[in-house]
Amino acid sequence: MAPQQTGSRKRKAPAESSSSQGSAADAEGPLLPKKQKRPATRRSLVHYLKDREVGARGGAGLSGSKGELRGYAVQKLPELLRERELALGTLNKVFASQWLNARQVVCGTKCNTLFVVDVHSGQITRIPLMRDRGPWLARAQPSCGIHAIELNPSKTLLATGGENPNSLAVYRLPTLDPVCLGDRHGHKDWIFTIAWMSDTVAVSGSRDGTVALWRLDPDMFNGSIAWHNDAGLPVYAHIRPRDMETIPRSSTSPSNRKVRALAFSGKNQELGAVSLDGYFHLWKARSTLSRLLSIRLPYCRENVCLTYCEELSLYAVGSQSHVSFLDPRQRQQNIRPLCSREGGTGVRSLSFYQHIITVGTGHGSLLFYDIRAQKFLEERASGSPDSCPGPSGRKLKLTCGRGWLNHDDLWVNYFGGIGEFPNALYTHCYNWPEMKLFVAGGPLPSGLHGNYAGLWS
Repeated sequence: MAPQQTGSRKRKAPAESSSSQGSAADAEGPLLPKKQKRPATRRSLVHYLKDREVGARGGAGLSGSKGELRGYAVQKLPELLRERELALGTLNKVFASQWLNARQVVCGTKCNTLFVVDVHSGQITRIPLMRDRGPWLARAQPSCGIHAIELNPSKTLLATGGENPNSLAVYRLPTLDPVCLGDRHGHKDWIFTIAWMSDTVAVSGSRDGTVALWRLDPDMFNGSIAWHNDAGLPVYAHIRPRDMETIPRSSTSPSNRKVRALAFSGKNQELGAVSLDGYFHLWKARSTLSRLLSIRLPYCRENVCLTYCEELSLYAVGSQSHVSFLDPRQRQQNIRPLCSREGGTGVRSLSFYQHIITVGTGHGSLLFYDIRAQKFLEERASGSPDSCPGPSGRKLKLTCGRGWLNHDDLWVNYFGGIGEFPNALYTHCYNWPEMKLFVAGGPLPSGLHGNYAGLWS
C-alpha cells in the first residue's frame, strides 16, 4: 500500500450520488420486554432453529414457546456474527445481492457485472447480460451498473438489469438461463429498483420517474431447456410493460422525481415507492397500478432505501441520517424515526426480519434496531459466556473489513493517498435457515473504484 502523502492539498470528491448508486440506500417508547431465560447452550439454540427455519419464513404460524424461541434468536444472532471477507478481484462496488441457495449469492455491480459467488469456496461465476433488440446508442455508462436483483416468491425467476441498464432482464432459476427482456418499450433511464407482486408479475422503478408493471407469460419459462439459435447462443423473448405510471411532480423539486426504491405488501396488494424529491407514494397493485396517496417524508435528503414488514404492516425509509417508519393507514405515526448517527454517511441498505431492522451505513457498519423496544440492540456486558449479563449500554455495531481499493490517480489526487476508506454497505441479505448474513458494497466517494464483500456467520 502506498504511504500517505503529506504536504499536498486534498480536493473534496463527491460521495456516490443517489442518481448513480446502488441497490440499497443512502441515508442519512415502550419498555423492553421482560428478560427471557437463556437456553442451556448457544449451540443447541442454533441447531434447533436451523431445523425450524427450513421451509418457514418469519414467525408466522408459530405459537407459544416456539415463536418465543425464534424471536429470541432473531434478537441474539447479531451479536454472535463473525466476518469472513470474500475476494472479488477488481470489480467495482456491489450494489445488489440475493441468496440463490445455501452457498451461492448473486450480485450486481456498478461496473455492470452480474455474477454468482460461492460463499464456501469464494469462486465467482459471471452471468452474461441480455442485450436490447436493435441499436443502443449509450452503451458506455461508467457510472451506472446493476442496481436491483430480486427473486420471485417461488424462487424460480430472477429479475435484474440488462446490458442496457434501462432494461428489465428475467432469468430462470436455478440454471440462470435467460427468459425475457423488457427493453425499448419500457424505461428511458436506469432501473433503480424491482419488486415482484407474484410469480409472474414484476414492477420496476426508474430514474426517468416512471413505475412499470410487467406480466410474464408462463409459457416462456415453463420449459426446462433454454432456446438456442444456430450459433448456440441463448434466445430470449422481448416484452413490453402492461402498465406504466409516472410519479407526480412535486412543487418543491419538480425535476427530481426519480423512483429510487419499491416495496410490495402482499397482504394489502399495495406497492410503496420512494422518489428522490422526498415523497413516499402508495399504489394499489392489481392488473394495473392505481395511485392511492403521496406523503411528504420527514427527512428528504437521499431517501433511497425502502423495506416493508408484513407482520407490522410498516414501511421503513432510509435517508441520509434517519430511518422513518410509515403506516399509510394511520395518520398519526406512533414510531419515532431512528437516527443512524454515522457521520452523515447515510443509510445505504435496510431490511426487516420480524421485529428487528438491520441498517447498513455508508461508514462500513451494521446496526440493529428493535422496533418493539424502539431502541438499538446493545452489546453484552463482559462476563462468562454461560452467564446472563445485562446490556452494556453501548450500541451493537458490526464493523466491516477493508475490502479492496484501487490506488489510482484519483485516489492520490483527491485523497492524498489516504490508505483506508470505510466501505458503504450498499446491500445485505440474510439466509436465516443457515444463520448467515451476506454484506457487500464499496467505497462511498463516487470516483473511487473498489469493493467489499463479507459473509457474517
